[in-house]
Amino acid sequence: MPPKQPLRRQSVSVGRGTRKRDEDSGTEVAEGADEWAQSKATVRPPDQLELTDAELKEEFTRILTANNPHAPQNIVRYSFKEGTYKLIGFVDQLAVHFSQVGNLIPKDSDEGRRQRYRNNLVTGSEESAKLVISEAEVVEEEDEPKEAEAGSQTDLPAAEAAEKVAEELMTPKQPKERKLTNKFNFSERASQTFNNPLRDRECQMEPPPRTNFSATANQWEIYDAYVEELEKQEKTKEKEKAKTPVAKKMGKMAMRKMTSMESQSDDITKVTQAAKIVERMVNQNTYDDVAQDFKYYEDAADEYRDQEGTLLPLWKFQNDKAKRLAVTALCWNPKYNDLFAVGHGSYDFMKQSRGMLLLYSMKNPSFPEYIFSSESGIMCLDMHVDHPYLVVVGHYDGNVAIYNLKKPHSQPSFRSSAKSGKHTDPVWQVKWQKDDMDNNLNFFSVSSDGRIVSWTLVKSELVHTDVIKLKVEGSTTESLEGLQLYTVGCGTAFDFHKEIDYMFLVGTEEGKIYKCSKSYSSQFLDTYDAHNMAVDAVSWNPYHTKVFMSCSSDWTVKIWDHTIKTPMFIYDLNSAVGDVAWAPYSSTVFAAVTTNGKTHVFDLSINKYEAICNQPVVAKKKNKITHVQFNPIHPIIIVGDDRGHVTCLKLSPNLRKMPKLLRTTVGNNGCEVTAFGGSSRQQPRPSKGVSYLEHPSPPL
Repeated sequence: MPPKQPLRRQSVSVGRGTRKRDEDSGTEVAEGADEWAQSKATVRPPDQLELTDAELKEEFTRILTANNPHAPQNIVRYSFKEGTYKLIGFVDQLAVHFSQVGNLIPKDSDEGRRQRYRNNLVTGSEESAKLVISEAEVVEEEDEPKEAEAGSQTDLPAAEAAEKVAEELMTPKQPKERKLTNKFNFSERASQTFNNPLRDRECQMEPPPRTNFSATANQWEIYDAYVEELEKQEKTKEKEKAKTPVAKKMGKMAMRKMTSMESQSDDITKVTQAAKIVERMVNQNTYDDVAQDFKYYEDAADEYRDQEGTLLPLWKFQNDKAKRLAVTALCWNPKYNDLFAVGHGSYDFMKQSRGMLLLYSMKNPSFPEYIFSSESGIMCLDMHVDHPYLVVVGHYDGNVAIYNLKKPHSQPSFRSSAKSGKHTDPVWQVKWQKDDMDNNLNFFSVSSDGRIVSWTLVKSELVHTDVIKLKVEGSTTESLEGLQLYTVGCGTAFDFHKEIDYMFLVGTEEGKIYKCSKSYSSQFLDTYDAHNMAVDAVSWNPYHTKVFMSCSSDWTVKIWDHTIKTPMFIYDLNSAVGDVAWAPYSSTVFAAVTTNGKTHVFDLSINKYEAICNQPVVAKKKNKITHVQFNPIHPIIIVGDDRGHVTCLKLSPNLRKMPKLLRTTVGNNGCEVTAFGGSSRQQPRPSKGVSYLEHPSPPL
C-alpha cells in the first residue's frame, strides 16, 4: 500500500507591496474579509484521500541500500573438496548502467598542449575565414560611395589592406607557457645544529725502567768470544758421540717438550676462549645454509613416496693431520649432543703408522676441538657416561689408553704397558662399565689374542684382570706329552646387555658369536653360528632385551633372539658390511654401512624385507664407509670412510617415524592380546577387563 500523502493546499497569495499599500492607505481589514476568505479557498484534486491530523503527522522512513534487487540469491557451485554443491553466500550487487573506454591526458603535459594547439588552429582558421568575408563586404559597401564620388580612383589600397588582415588572422597565435608552481608549497630552509664540545682524556703512566750500559769492543774481546763458542760446539759433539741411540731419541723428545711448553707459555692462552667463540661465529656465518637445513629443512617429497626416505648431507669433517688415515671409531659425547669423537688408524696390516684422536663439534666443522696424536693407530674408543671428559682408546699395538679432555697436554693420563698386561694383538673394541665395589673406574677390551680383559683405574695405574679367553670349540687336541692344545678365538667385537650386567656377546673372526658371562671364565653360555666371515659388529637392541644384531664381511646383517640359535631376519646388502647401529628413538629402525659407499636404513615396522633407504654417501666409489652412529637427540647420523672424512646426514621424516602406542587388550579366552602393526601375541592373564599400556617402543 503506498504511503499516505499530505493534503495539497493551493492559495492565491497577495503580494507584499499590495499589503503595504493597503496598510499605508489606512483601509480596514473587515472591508476585504470576504475577498480574503475567497482567495484562501483550497483546491483539492478529486482523487485525494481525506486523512486525519494524526495520520498526516505520521512519519514513514525509507532506507536506501546498495543491494541489487534483481541479483540472484540462490547460486550454488560444486565443491570438489567436500564433493557436494555449496550455496554461495556472497553475490555481486554491482549493476553497470554505462561504461565507456576513455583516455584522459593532463592539460599541463606535452601531449595535452599539442592537442590544445591543434584545436586552437582549427577554431582560429574558421573564425578568421568568417572575419575576412564580413570585412570584405564592409569594405565593398564603403567603397561604393567613394567610387561614385571619385569615379576614377582605383581599389588597390583596399585590396592590400584586406590581404594583410587575412594574413594576420590566418597566422596561429601560440599560447604562452605559464610557469608551473609547486603543488606542495615547498620552501627551503636551513638550520645550523649545535656542535658538541670535544673532550680529551689523558692518563699518566710510569715510564719504563731504563739502564745505561757502555762497553768497549776491542778486537781481542771479539776473538775470545768466538773461541769460547767453538769450544762449546766441540764439547757437545763429543757428548753426542758417547750417547746411545735410545738416549739420542729421549733427548729429542725432551727438546720437543721444551719447545711445546715454551709455545704454550705465550700470552695467547689468555684469549683462547674468546678466539674460540669468534671462530664459531665466523663458521656459523660461513655454513649458515647448512645450519638452516639442519634445523628447519624437511623433505616434502616424503609425502609422495611409498614409505621411503632420503638422507640430506650436512657438514663434512676432515683435518689435514688425519689425511690417509681411515676412520676406525665413532662415538657421540653422552653430555654434549653436538660433540663427537673420531678415531683414526689403518685396517691395512702393511700400512700401519701413527694414529689420531679428534673431537669435533657441529658448531665448528672446520677444525676439531681437541687433537691427540699417538704412535700407534687407534682402532676403537668409548666415552664415559658419568665422566664425559674421559675417553678410552684401543691401539693397534695392543695397548689401551685413557685421555682426559680437561688436561691440555696431548699425552694420555693412563696407558697400559707390557708389564701391566697389554694385549699382544690389536684391540678391536673397548667399553666403559659401571664402577666396581670400591668406586673405581673400569672398562673392558677385546682383542685378536682371544683375551677379554677388565681394566680398573686404581690410583694412578691400570690394573688388568682376564675375564675370559676365547677358544674355538672342537679344536682341542692332546700333544705327545699329554698337554691339551686349543685354537685361540680371535675376538673382533663385543657388546654388554642393557639390563643384565653380567651378560655380554662376543663376535670372532671365525664368524661365531659367543654369549658370555663375567662370572664364568671357563665356558660360554651359548654359541651362535652366525656368519661365514669375521663378525664386524654386535649390538643389543636398546628397547628389547632379547634382541641383538650382527653384521659381517659376508655381506649380511642378521637380527637374533638370544634364546634362539637361528636368526629371525637376514639381509643381504651385496657388499661387505662395516658397521650397524640401532636408532635411539625406535626399536625397529637401524642403519648399516657397506664398503661400496652406501648407507642402508631399515624400519621393520614398515618393511621387513628390504631397506627403506639405500643411498650413496661418499663421492668416490673407491671410498669405503667404515662406521656409522646415530645422534642420541637430533635426527642425524654420522658416517666415516677410509679416507679420514666424517659426513653428517639428516634423516628425512619417513626415516624417523616414532613408534605407535602398544595396545594391550584381554580376549574372550582370558588371555592378554598385544597388537601392533597387524601382528598379535597372547599372554596369560588371570583378571578380566580391558587395559591399555603405553610402551616406549613396539615389539619386533
